[in-house]
Amino acid sequence: MTTRSGRVTCDLSISVDGYSAGLNQAEQRPFGDDGGDGWGDRLHAWMFETPEQRQAELDRLAAAGAFIMGRNMFGPVRGAWDRQWKGWWGDDPPYHAPVFVLTHHPRDPQPMDGGTTFHFVTDGIESALRQAREAAGDRNVSIHGGATTVNQYLAAGLIDELRLHIVPFTLGAGTRLFDGVPSLNLEQVESRAANSVTHVTYRVLS
Repeated sequence: MTTRSGRVTCDLSISVDGYSAGLNQAEQRPFGDDGGDGWGDRLHAWMFETPEQRQAELDRLAAAGAFIMGRNMFGPVRGAWDRQWKGWWGDDPPYHAPVFVLTHHPRDPQPMDGGTTFHFVTDGIESALRQAREAAGDRNVSIHGGATTVNQYLAAGLIDELRLHIVPFTLGAGTRLFDGVPSLNLEQVESRAANSVTHVTYRVLS
């Protein structure tokens, strides 16, 4: 694992059966058949309801000095960049830090309001992590999703801490955490139940 002071972490909201998104993802429904409105309203309700119960988790997430995400999490555009999609989050994304987007197609960096700049990385997950670590300095790097990207980093042994936000319903199909990931040894560091979610933090041992 990393020897730097900053850790490589992951925060992911999942259903009880391990899905972070449903089938049939589309621009109009980025989370697909997710048991809600297609925009993750059910999976991520804990982030917007009962603010007194969510703050510790949101503070930890905001402590990251850089983020990594897959192209699907950045936007629905496939293949070559044929339009100037700027991400799902409007002109002032919530990251306020450098974000490294995994893609096969080069694109110039996209600066946004609030300190977020999207950088597009075409040479793989390790390159993205190296650049994110340089940008984060001594702060954490967050592997921000979706589950397919998280699975790649888990399979490569590059995540130190896995923070799961488990929402009490099942999806049955979709994009699932741990698919294609070899057996892992995890140490449970912390768990906390709230009204609509259970937060569990694991240290990844191997």
